[in-house]
Amino acid sequence: MTESARGRPTMKDVATAAGVALKTVSRVVNDEPGVTPATAGRVSAAIERLGYRRNESARVLRRGRTSSIGLVIEDVADPFYSGFGRAVEEVALGHGSLVLSGSSGEDPGRERELILTFCSRRVDGLIIVPSGTDHGYLRPELDAGIAAVFADRPGGLGTDNGTGTGTETGSGTGTGRDTDSCDTVLCDNAGGAYAGVNHLIRHGHRRVAFVGDRASVFTSGERLRGYRRALEEAGLTFDGSLVSNGPAEEAGSALTRMLRGGDPPTAVFTGNGRITVAVLRAGHRQALVGFDDFELADLLVPGVTVVAQDPAGLGRTAAELLFRRLAGDRGAPERIELPTRLIPRGSGELPP
Repeated sequence: MTESARGRPTMKDVATAAGVALKTVSRVVNDEPGVTPATAGRVSAAIERLGYRRNESARVLRRGRTSSIGLVIEDVADPFYSGFGRAVEEVALGHGSLVLSGSSGEDPGRERELILTFCSRRVDGLIIVPSGTDHGYLRPELDAGIAAVFADRPGGLGTDNGTGTGTETGSGTGTGRDTDSCDTVLCDNAGGAYAGVNHLIRHGHRRVAFVGDRASVFTSGERLRGYRRALEEAGLTFDGSLVSNGPAEEAGSALTRMLRGGDPPTAVFTGNGRITVAVLRAGHRQALVGFDDFELADLLVPGVTVVAQDPAGLGRTAAELLFRRLAGDRGAPERIELPTRLIPRGSGELPP
């Protein structure tokens, strides 16, 4: 049964209504040259009158594209990834593409399932915030023409054994892994942490705690590296008893244990926004600098000093890079690192 028989007007119906050839309607619909303004106006009026809508699925398949990309993030409920995903969608919309998205929940198996599902739907490209460290299973998809960009953390394209748990080529902090085959967009995690901890040291603190995410997470490892560098450059001894890595739910109790020790910290650097909020909810009021800005941070008393990254800028940069590749850019893979900025609001300026 034809679309016209089902009540949906076809391009042929438009041609009949406008009194023009079918090819003329095609040219108007696809913004091709060769049609006079008067004829184009007549065709447009017929399209509007009949309510014609072109078959996007057929059009994109003829082009060999599906006009869709896959986005895999950690958690869609996380405000950081909300801003990130919104920016990706805006760039995709500007290129006439839809975004299919899913949350991995920091589960490499779930991440692999999402990625391969998107690939089976023939998305044109992928933007991945990786939770796993081995993405060797992506190699056949990349060879088949799917473009991919890793964002927020680097991916690993080492050998895959078919289970998603293949050989890893590097440590949990992401150093030394094979990321040369895909573009990667990061923020300056180590530099931002260094600036935040150094800010506390310059305000007189010599016992600074670090409360971060799980040590296996790339961003957490990088931020711990920046923390250690700030201590070293200030001539302060690194004390492992002042370091905690774990889920946000345990951050408050971890800091409580440190404060009950014999030589407690006078300040704390928190590794992400959710950990900062957990520490504040636990009632701790010592000097604090947090990595990631968050809603209402400026309204607390004192306001929360933060190292702010730009999730929207991260998403926009990753998406623009992906669409450049889809447009035919065959340059060498890029590794882009976006800057952070320190925002003093009061909590990071409290004295010991």
